[in-house]
Amino acid sequence: MSDNTTVAELRRVAVIGLGSMGSGMATALLNAGHAVTGFDVAAGAADHLVGKGLKKADTPARAVAEADIVVIVVVNAAQTESVLFGPGGLADALAPGAVVVSSATMNPEMARIMAQRLEAGDRHYLDAPMSGGAARAADGELTFMTSGSAVAQSKAHPALAAMGSKIYDLGEKPGDAAGFKMVNQLLAGVHIAAACEAMTFAARLGLDLRKTYDVITEAAGNSWMFEDRMPHVIDGDYTPRSSVDIFVKDLGIVQDMARSAKFPVPVAASALQMFLMASGSGMGGEDDASVARIYAQLSQVELPTRKT
Repeated sequence: MSDNTTVAELRRVAVIGLGSMGSGMATALLNAGHAVTGFDVAAGAADHLVGKGLKKADTPARAVAEADIVVIVVVNAAQTESVLFGPGGLADALAPGAVVVSSATMNPEMARIMAQRLEAGDRHYLDAPMSGGAARAADGELTFMTSGSAVAQSKAHPALAAMGSKIYDLGEKPGDAAGFKMVNQLLAGVHIAAACEAMTFAARLGLDLRKTYDVITEAAGNSWMFEDRMPHVIDGDYTPRSSVDIFVKDLGIVQDMARSAKFPVPVAASALQMFLMASGSGMGGEDDASVARIYAQLSQVELPTRKT
């Protein structure tokens, strides 16, 4: 149990979606002492947590039957909507007064629509996208951007406190947090593409990539994404921590939102094209630092390969 969680704050939590992020979030919840039930369409997902106390259900509805808090960690708005309101969805199975913590990245308008539908049935919806990788998720060190009613914020807090080290309350309107997340994703995608461009440029110049990394991470050109992703390029290891297709999706949402708002996003558009090239080249499921490999192919640069 974490130091900042009391017995009175322990809750029955359901986690829907037990991929790398959901599994990490379930780990943090278990470590904090919460009773956690999980569901994923992949039957073997998070089996390693069963011995640590995770209970697994065979449908979303059964996973949430006794839950006070439901954390949905799926890919996008369509999956979130299906989990909530599709055949066998959990909306009707939720206990009155339960809160749904919706963490998928999505267009703010979709978050508002789903909140209205759920809250019409005496349940609560917290728009709560997060930032941070799987390792931070398991350590309870995610950053959450949240918006929703004061009741939803209060009810979700015990779970958020276990999963996140920073929780930003961004107001009472679901959808606002989703907007903040899209601003973050615009920057994250651009920074990854720029980092890949810079590192491959260094390779084209014949520079030592390890020394390039050491210099840039201590210089003004550094970014969180450069520091986090470029070791993957240096090691030639494109095992997905966050995949190319995540940013095809997220920068695509940015483009849709910008078009609706009649707002130009040319830098994000260029970054999206690089992720699309990587995905179209068969790298969609690989690490998002694979964009460096596209730059390498275009300029006949040889990047490091993974040591076996």
